Amino acid sequence: MLSPHMLPAWKALLAHHEEVAPLHLRDLFAGDPDRFDRFSVCLDDFLLDFSKNRITEQTFRLLMELARDAGVKGWRDRMLAGEPINNTEDRAVLHIALRRPADQPLELAGQDIMPAVEAVRRQIADFSRRLRGGDWRGFTGQPIQDVVNIGIGGSDLGPKMVCEALKPYQSPDLRSHFVSNVDGAHLADTLAGLDPARCLFIIASKTFTTQETMANAASARVWLVDRLGDAAAVSRHFVAVSTNQAAVRDFGIDPANMFAFWDWVGGRYSLWSAIGLPIALAVGAERFFELLDGAHRMDEHFRTAPMEKNMPVILALLGIWYRNFFGACSHAVLPYDQHLCHLPSYLQQCDMESNGKSVNRAGEPLKTASGPVLWGEAGTNGQHAFYQLIHQGSELVPADFIAAAEPPLETGDPLLARHHPILLSNFFAQAEALMRGKTEEEARRELEDHGLDEEKIDQLAPHKVFAGNRPSNAILFRHLDPRTLGMLIALYEHKIFVQGAIWGVNSFDQWGVELGKQLAKAILPELAESGAVTGHDSSTNGLINHYKDLRSTES
Repeated sequence: MLSPHMLPAWKALLAHHEEVAPLHLRDLFAGDPDRFDRFSVCLDDFLLDFSKNRITEQTFRLLMELARDAGVKGWRDRMLAGEPINNTEDRAVLHIALRRPADQPLELAGQDIMPAVEAVRRQIADFSRRLRGGDWRGFTGQPIQDVVNIGIGGSDLGPKMVCEALKPYQSPDLRSHFVSNVDGAHLADTLAGLDPARCLFIIASKTFTTQETMANAASARVWLVDRLGDAAAVSRHFVAVSTNQAAVRDFGIDPANMFAFWDWVGGRYSLWSAIGLPIALAVGAERFFELLDGAHRMDEHFRTAPMEKNMPVILALLGIWYRNFFGACSHAVLPYDQHLCHLPSYLQQCDMESNGKSVNRAGEPLKTASGPVLWGEAGTNGQHAFYQLIHQGSELVPADFIAAAEPPLETGDPLLARHHPILLSNFFAQAEALMRGKTEEEARRELEDHGLDEEKIDQLAPHKVFAGNRPSNAILFRHLDPRTLGMLIALYEHKIFVQGAIWGVNSFDQWGVELGKQLAKAILPELAESGAVTGHDSSTNGLINHYKDLRSTES
């Protein structure tokens, strides 16, 4: 297949980059008072400002030509139509169906899948209302107080991120917990202090065989049965999100309390499915459906908006501009909202597991760099941690700043209203500082104003200079409510898809996670065997044998 670097627009962008690279954003803004209007897009009250990027109108035009040359529209339409674009697993990619209105049919292999999707939605809504209303009770007749989701990867990161993001909408009578790490400390620390008679466990595993999840599930089952004294309690304290009914039944869970999803739902795109059950329990089914509605709103924008006004397309192309033409190896996501503290880690999986590939869809080595390292932290914490590198380091780190204009509607806490202007002043200032920088002349003048002598100024001035010209996007909306959060997540999903389409990779498989799992299965029994291990490389042999020595010394 044709490598993107062979496309006419890619070649034109390479030549154009030499013209644009020396330009400074400060000068671009000074020369164009309408730059913000030209390089920003609104969808309802959801604003994307991409004017602080190292682009001109010609850059923007060439990037759009790249999207056309790479066939982005065609790939989008194939995904939305349910074609098996996940070619290595021969699967459709239809997480968009999970947030689609039930009265809009969507056929897969000649069958409308929306009735099945709607049936699971109704099951989620019914269970949520019963549990939140107190009708679903534990084995001893007590109402549920704590919901513990046991999953890993997409079965953990998405629901955990959303539950934290929508914390102001949660009921104080129902607490959410998430266990993912097979390190026993994660489960033990979570269960410490919980009342087993008032706990509900959600076991989230499509196959019901995921090693980490099932190890944690088995230990949680032992914990519950030991304390309640009867294995029959399992059916009142465990439900499953899975497709393996036999394994679910063998565990002791009533199959009526199994919530299904489908192989066309990738793990990192699954929070919209029954994997989102902990979200519906935390904030209520109606709020969960508002989340789906927001994602569908962005789906429709992605499907219908011209590419020049299409938010996911714009973000994707800007990311490629920096990754492939400026050599930026990483991208920062900086939400100025404490409730979005898990968004960077969620997007790490969504982006890096999707586009962290070195071969194209045909299995040929890529001729271009693909997905960047994605990282970040909630503002303003990051300002006192890693912003130094973004401002004055030798690496170019494009960044996305995200904020809500107002605190959540559902909280009446005046503390939030007092703090919010401080938070937003930093949100606006950091992006401006990255763009403008500080010249040596400005630095010297500032030091002079502080009364320093010439020698001290000469010494300090180089340390006070900020090069600026550091690109960023700003995403600003009114409130972080369920609908807006749905739009935000779907925006990034589609951005990642567009980048994968241009790079020519399959964004929906993740074979890179398999090898470590296979080797771990081989090593696990070796840890219990007596004698030295010799079947690996010298380092792995040495580590395992040293581990055994340490364990034997301890015993």
